[in-house]
Parts: sequence; structure tokens; C-alpha cells
Amino acid sequence: MQVVATGTLVFLVVGAVSVVVLAFALLGGELLHVVHPTVDGPVSLEVVAGFTGALGFGGAIANELIGGGSPGLIAGAAGVGVLAAVPAAWFAARLGRAARTMRTDPTPTREHLVGTLGVVVTPIPTTGYGEVRVRLAGQPVKLNARADRPLPGGTQVFVVETLSETSVHVEPY
Repeated sequence: MQVVATGTLVFLVVGAVSVVVLAFALLGGELLHVVHPTVDGPVSLEVVAGFTGALGFGGAIANELIGGGSPGLIAGAAGVGVLAAVPAAWFAARLGRAARTMRTDPTPTREHLVGTLGVVVTPIPTTGYGEVRVRLAGQPVKLNARADRPLPGGTQVFVVETLSETSVHVEPY
């Protein structure tokens, strides 16, 4: 049975802890701010986790390959880990910056509903509301609807006015 060297085990623990920190930074970092949410340090948590993760795993690989049993060999393995960690940290910084500055579509508003096509889901009476289903930003949205005349279910409609955030005025299409 082959036993893992102590130095390798330490490097693996450093790498594993870094993966947990990276997962926290990517999935839940915005949830728990220790200080004010707008305060940011010189480097992001993703960069630190990427650096230490590559240091740990790179050091573990190097330590196993060189058979690091002495402090000098373990230091050499740590140097190889640093050589792996610098590009990993640079790449993590680039990815983090790209994700934070990515352009996104604006949030749809009620003005975006005007001109959309839809179908009557619940018949629209002469007075009162029925329901229509339209596509807004590629997603189906069900809204309360009024019309100038009664419209049966299944009628194709065109939104001519938004009455509120959840109701529209439609005409047959």
C-alpha cells in the first residue's frame, strides 16, 4: 500500500480548501458581505482562490513527481506550485472581470408589451377582464386583458396599450 507524502497531503488540503472558497465566491459571495457591499479589495476572492488552488494542486503533483521528502524538495514543489498559480490567478482575474462587466439585455418593462402578439387564454367579456398569453423577451407571460368587444378563447390578439404592469388592452390580430 502506497502512502501519500505529508507534503503532498498538505498541498492537497490547500487545493481542496481553495476549491471550497472558490465555490463560495462564485455561488454565494454576494450573499454574505462582511463589510459594506461596495467595498472591494485589490484582488477578488476568485483570484485568491484560483491562486491558492493551483498552488496546492500544482505543488501536490510536483511533490509526488520529485518524491519530496525533505524540506528542500517540498520547497521546490511549492515553487512549481507558484509557477502554476500565477497564470491561474491571472486567468481567474480575467474571467471575473469579464463576468462582472458583461453586457446584458435591459429588464423588460410594461412599454415592451405594446406591439406584442398573443392569444386569448380566458375569454374577454364586454366589460371586465379576460386573460391573454404573450411572449416577452422570449418568455410566455400571462396577463389580464380588456378589449373593445368580446373575444373568445384562442383568438390571436395584438397588444395596443398597457393599462398596468399586469393588464393590457388588446385588439384581434
